[in-house]
Amino acid sequence: MSLRARLLLVLGAIIVVALVVADVAVYSALRASLFNKFDQQLTQVSSTFSSPEALGRPLGCLGSNPGPGGPGGFPGHPAPPISNDYVAVTTVGGRAGSDACPAHVGGHSYTPKLPSSFSGFSAQHDGSRVTYVSAPSVERGGPEFEVRVAELPDGAEVIVAAPISDTQSTLDHLALIEAGVSAAAVLAVFVAGWWLVRLGLRPLLAVEATAEEIAAGDLQRRVPNENDRTEVGRLARTLNVMLGRIESAFGARVASEERLKASDRRLRQFVGDASHELRTPLAAISAYAELFDRGAAGKPEDLGRVMAGIRSETARMDRLVADLLTLTRLDEGQPLEHIPVELVTLCAEATQTARTVAPAWPITLVATRPVEVDGDPHRLRQVLDNLLANVRSHTPEGTGAEVSIVAVDHEAVVRVLDDGPGLDEEQAARIFERFYRADPSRARSRGGSGLGLSIVAAIVEAHGGSVSATRAPGRGLTVTVRLPLAPEAQVAPEPYESPDQRAAQTR
Repeated sequence: MSLRARLLLVLGAIIVVALVVADVAVYSALRASLFNKFDQQLTQVSSTFSSPEALGRPLGCLGSNPGPGGPGGFPGHPAPPISNDYVAVTTVGGRAGSDACPAHVGGHSYTPKLPSSFSGFSAQHDGSRVTYVSAPSVERGGPEFEVRVAELPDGAEVIVAAPISDTQSTLDHLALIEAGVSAAAVLAVFVAGWWLVRLGLRPLLAVEATAEEIAAGDLQRRVPNENDRTEVGRLARTLNVMLGRIESAFGARVASEERLKASDRRLRQFVGDASHELRTPLAAISAYAELFDRGAAGKPEDLGRVMAGIRSETARMDRLVADLLTLTRLDEGQPLEHIPVELVTLCAEATQTARTVAPAWPITLVATRPVEVDGDPHRLRQVLDNLLANVRSHTPEGTGAEVSIVAVDHEAVVRVLDDGPGLDEEQAARIFERFYRADPSRARSRGGSGLGLSIVAAIVEAHGGSVSATRAPGRGLTVTVRLPLAPEAQVAPEPYESPDQRAAQTR
C-alpha cells in the first residue's frame, strides 16, 4: 500500500472516530435534555393529582362533560399542562386502572401497557417515592410512553404517562442530520486530504525523480526545494549533502582509475622506451665483441677502436641506468635532504662548470640579491646541470643562454632562456615527458637519453615546486622553475626584467 493511501486511511479513521464521538455526545446530551424536560412536565402534571383534595375526587377524562377545570381538563382539576397525557390514580383500597384517563394522539386514544408492579423507586423530600419507566401502547401502532409513577405516603399511586413520539421523532431527525453531515464531512476530508497529501508529497516525487536520474548516471542532479522549515526540505538538504559526497567519491574513484590507467600506460611506454634505449648500446657492444672475435684482437688499430667503442657505450648505458634509478627513487617518494640552499651561489657554480665544459655556448647569470630555499643542494644542482645540458644538446654552437634568479610572491623563480630555434606549443608541453624528444631523428650523441628534463620535473615537484616551458616570440625556449622560499627568507616581491627590457633601459 502506498504512503498516500496509508495517510488517507489513517486520516479518515481519525475523522470518523472523532465524528462518531461528537455525534454520540450531541445525541446523548440532547436526549438527556429532552427527557429531563419531559420528566419535569410529567412531575408537574402528577403534582396536580397528588394532593389529598384531588385524590378524593373522581377523574373526568377528555371526551366527557367539562369540569371545573375547563375544557380539556379533568372535572374538579385544573387543566393539565399537556393535553395528550395519560393519568391514572389508585387510591388506598382501590384497584389500579379503575380510575384512569387515556392519552389522545392524532384523534385516537392510547393507553400505556403498564407492568403489574413497579420497582426502582427513589425517595422524595415530601415522603413520596417516584420511579420512571418506559412502556409501549396497549393498542397496535400506538406510541411509546414515558411513565412516571408516584407512590404517596398514604399508599396511593399517581401514574402519569405521555407519549414520546415527538421527542423520539426529534432525536431520529437529529440522528439523520448527524449521519448526513458526518458523511459529507468525511467525504470532504478525504477529498481535501487527498489534495493536501498529494501537495505535501510532491517534494518526495521530486526526490524519486532525482534518484532515478542519478541511477541513470547523472551524478550532478540535486533534490529541489531544499530548506530548513519543513521535514521534506531538511531531507532534501541532507540528501544533497550525501549526493555531493557520493559525486566527489565517485569522481575521485574515476580520477584514480584514470590515473592508474595513465600510470599503466606511462609504465608500459617507460619500459618500452627503456628497453629500446638499452638495446642500442647493448647492440653496439655486441657488435664490437663480434668484431673482436673476427680478429680485431690481433690488430692494434682495430683493437683500440673496439675498446674505445665498448667504453663509450658502457658509459652511455651507465648514465641511462643512473637516470632510471634517479627517477625510480623520486617516484617512490624517497625523502630528500632539506637544508638551506642559496640558489645564486648554486647557479653560479653550475654556469661556471657549463662554460668550462662547453665554451661554445656562452651563458649569462643575472641575479640582484641572494635567494634562499630549503632543499637538497645536490638534487637542485642536478636540476641546473640538466637544464644547461639541454641547451647544449638541442641548440647549435654559439647559442647564448641566460640564467636568472629572482624572488617573487614567496617563491624563488629560476629561468633558463636560450636564443636557439625553440619549440612549438605541443613540443613545449611534452618536453618533461620521459624519453620524449622534440626531434626523434636527433643522434643519441647529441640528443641524450630523453630523461634529463623528466628528472628536472621530478626533483622540482619533490621540493614542492613546479616547472614549465614556454616559447617567447623572437627567442628560443624558456624553462621556468618555481620553488618555495625558505620561511626565514620571505622577502617582498622582486620584479623580473627580461634581457630585452634591460637592453632597452641601457639604450
